[in-house]
Amino acid sequence: MTVGQVDVVIVRLLYQGLGDAAIGRRLGLGHRTVQRRIQQLMRRWGVPGRVALGARAQELGLFDGLEAAGRPLGRELLNTA
Repeated sequence: MTVGQVDVVIVRLLYQGLGDAAIGRRLGLGHRTVQRRIQQLMRRWGVPGRVALGARAQELGLFDGLEAAGRPLGRELLNTA
């Protein structure tokens, strides 16, 4: 199960408490695009909602290191390789 880099950033920003519109602004995406990507992830991972999406992301280790890294936000996450 592969997850795109933008999807990882979206899930991390959701975890940090940002809403769809705020995530879109930070990433240069429309809020509907963010909503669609979240819906696609929920379908792909077979989870019924956003809380379950966060739990699944945690199981996959997508939040590892956020606290240690000072929880970077937005485009800078996309520029790390």
